[in-house]
Amino acid sequence: MMDSRTIAGPKPSLLMEQHKHNFTKSEHKIYEYILSNPNQVLYHSLTELSELSGVAEATVLRFFRKLGFKGFQDFKFLFAQEVPAADHSENDESFIYRIRNNIIQAVEDTSDVVDAETLEKCIRAINDSSDVVIFGIGSSGIAGLDMQNRLMRIGKHVSVITDSHFQIMRASSLNENSVVIAISLTGSTKDIIDAVKIAKEKNAAVIALTTYVKSPLTKYADHILLSSAKESPLDSGSLVSKIAQLYLIDLICTGLTMNNFKDAESVKREITEHIASKLY
Repeated sequence: MMDSRTIAGPKPSLLMEQHKHNFTKSEHKIYEYILSNPNQVLYHSLTELSELSGVAEATVLRFFRKLGFKGFQDFKFLFAQEVPAADHSENDESFIYRIRNNIIQAVEDTSDVVDAETLEKCIRAINDSSDVVIFGIGSSGIAGLDMQNRLMRIGKHVSVITDSHFQIMRASSLNENSVVIAISLTGSTKDIIDAVKIAKEKNAAVIALTTYVKSPLTKYADHILLSSAKESPLDSGSLVSKIAQLYLIDLICTGLTMNNFKDAESVKREITEHIASKLY
């Protein structure tokens, strides 16, 4: 569902045009890249835009704030409303297949980019820690809750925190024996990054579940597991991207189950018996 916020004032492209005579040399690079790659920009992280335009991240942020935006994400949301969208005038039957194909493609693409060695390191880190904390906000928080459910069912003690203030408090109590699983599709959610930065200062291990190999989040990550379902700002929280996240979570949880098969099966059996008493 589209955010209720719409463009109220000059379009982002018009704003850039109006201010381009005041752009510095670096800002002109950003401007030219956006004009040449409007659709691609919607799927970039801040770090990717910085690298592809050949300009420092701080300069990119100043560029958008100079135009009156809060940051890159704010710009992308409004810019997505003026970039011509793909034609989705297909009939009801074809949109059913289109969604199915998008989901299948997201899982297949994510499977292709998963590094088996990194996955094993993530599984080992979680397995060896008795202090596992999951950070996620919004749609990623929902994925985090599912991960908590999966891990609890195999006997792993884990907590998920979806409130940004609680994340900061919990991060402050971590230590070198703690493991943080940070879930963020863009890797640019400021609240998550603020909490993860504190976690690193406390020497906790950080696992990032994200789509972008280079983002503010991955700078603090010890292990990076990539999904392959980028979304435009107008598709934020889409089912396709969430399924890609859940696929990574399933890989981790299945790996943990395999490493502790007997104990995991025993816990799962006991939980099933207790839950059965809740059913008529």
